[in-house]
Amino acid sequence: MKNKGHIIKSIEPGSIAEEMGLDCGDEVLSINGKIIEDVFDYHYLMDDDYIELGIKKADGEEWVLEIDKEHDEDLGITFENGLMDSYRSCSNQCMFCFIDQMPRGMRDTLYFKDDDSRLSFLQGNYVTLTNMSDHDIDRIIQYHLAPINISFHTTNPILRCKMLHNRFAGDIFMKVKRLYDAGIEMNGQIVLCKGVNDKEELEKSIQDLSGFLPHLRSISVVPVGLTRYRDGLYPLEAFTRDDAEQVLNTIHKWQEKLYPKYGIHFVYASDEWYILAGRELPSEETYDGYLQYENGVGMLRLLETEIEEEMSQRVADARTRDISIATGALAAPFIKEYTENIRKIYPGIHVKVFSVANIFFGESITVSGLLTGQDIKNQLKGQSLGEKLLIPCNMLRQGENVFLDDMTVEELEEALGVPILVVDEPGKDFVRAVADKDAVITHRRRIMYEQTDCSDSGSAKCR
Repeated sequence: MKNKGHIIKSIEPGSIAEEMGLDCGDEVLSINGKIIEDVFDYHYLMDDDYIELGIKKADGEEWVLEIDKEHDEDLGITFENGLMDSYRSCSNQCMFCFIDQMPRGMRDTLYFKDDDSRLSFLQGNYVTLTNMSDHDIDRIIQYHLAPINISFHTTNPILRCKMLHNRFAGDIFMKVKRLYDAGIEMNGQIVLCKGVNDKEELEKSIQDLSGFLPHLRSISVVPVGLTRYRDGLYPLEAFTRDDAEQVLNTIHKWQEKLYPKYGIHFVYASDEWYILAGRELPSEETYDGYLQYENGVGMLRLLETEIEEEMSQRVADARTRDISIATGALAAPFIKEYTENIRKIYPGIHVKVFSVANIFFGESITVSGLLTGQDIKNQLKGQSLGEKLLIPCNMLRQGENVFLDDMTVEELEEALGVPILVVDEPGKDFVRAVADKDAVITHRRRIMYEQTDCSDSGSAKCR
């Protein structure tokens, strides 16, 4: 077997892989004599009750292992490359690309522009389809991979070429039609740019995309994020309150039109639009199970609902706490309101909510997930922070304790002189972090916001 293998990084104790004598550093060459292209081939070929596994040991010896197992049983292997292939970078130069708006000197992974359909399935990333071949579409259909998340931005082919700065960017809709005809579930997003793909263009895009219902089950509309590092880039403007009103009116009109027919609202506005327009957040039912949660659609509504559910199960008492919370300007008013609701049951709890301005990227960036450790340190140093400081987990890199500027939670903790608790996203975790003295201090997050190694085939490290 001459093909390049896939190197084993870790083996789960008690797994089939351990039982069969596999070791870290061994290479998986084939399954049932077939070369493994990537992680999709691996899982597809593994989905059987008998396999023949081609292995190359560290000393160069090659084995073929005959393995009887349960139909959906995994071997317990994690690979050095979770995708089992090279990551596909983006071939576009989008006028709104956030990565192009970052300063130099940050960690390398933050500058990688992925546009990989496999990461769309594995991690929920959005892809433009511009570098997806017919072979890629064939494999998605063959394996029935879903959902696939697609960055549409506009259905106007000429405008899409302009927005993505790619002359082939307008040619994706035959691919979308193939996915639709195969019944592949999809989600979409539109990054809205003022004076470019808004107003009539937004109206047309929603109308065109609704033709892919029900397999295209949702579209989110999010405002472009503009940092202070835009020299030499396309001159985009920030949206105003009137703009936000117009965007919401368009979205709500289409929701009212589509819901009676499909039982789903289909197009959703991210939370920023409601805050900018000064409107109340929609009811929970409007979000249809939060199909676009990771795009900032309904995050604040869900957090409020989960907090209320947790508080409804608690009994008032005289416990005391003195804590602080650091968050972005977007969420700060809501976090203050939620902590006041907690204090109705626990009046002895005192909470200071600090709205941290994003000086690093520019104050127009208001989400907590793009705050840096240095901005938190500079704005909170010398403040009375109480017995602990709470920060949301989306400020940190997945599985680590690192902010965007590479400052660690421990370094921030030392600079501020207060223990820091990283709070996971569910409302129950928020209530526990605020109200319970025994809340476990953790410095790491679980949810991902940037490209990292990922595999579902095992978790234990090799010793």
